Amino acid sequence: MTRARILLIGSAIATLAASGAYAQTAPQPAPMEPQTMQPATPPQQNVVAPAPTDPLVQRRNANAEANAEYRASKKASKAELKAQNQQAKSQYKEEVKNAKINRKADKDAAKAELNATEPSTPKDTGLQH
Repeated sequence: MTRARILLIGSAIATLAASGAYAQTAPQPAPMEPQTMQPATPPQQNVVAPAPTDPLVQRRNANAEANAEYRASKKASKAELKAQNQQAKSQYKEEVKNAKINRKADKDAAKAELNATEPSTPKDTGLQH
C-alpha cells in the first residue's frame, strides 16, 4: 500500500513540476514591422486538438454527445407535446362554447314549441277545491 502511495505522490510531483516549467516559459515578442514599428498581427489559426486515443476519453465524449442529443430530443418532444395540449385545450373550449349555444337554442326551441301547442287561456280557472 505504501509503495502505491509513494508512486502516486511521485507522479503527482512530476506532473506539477512539468506544468510549472511550461508555465514559466516567457512568451516570444511579436515581430515588428519595419515601416510602422508596430507589432504585426499573426494570421489567426484554428487550433484543432487531435482525437484522443484513450478509450475512457472517447467514451466520455461519446456519452456527452449522446446526452446532448437526448436533451435536444427531449426538449423538442416537450415543445411538441405542449403545442398539442394547447391545441386540444382550445378545441375543447370551442366545443364547450358550441355545446352551450346549442343547449340554449334547444331550450328556446322547446319553449317556443310548448308555447305554440298550449292554448293562450289562463291556467287558473278560478275553481277552488
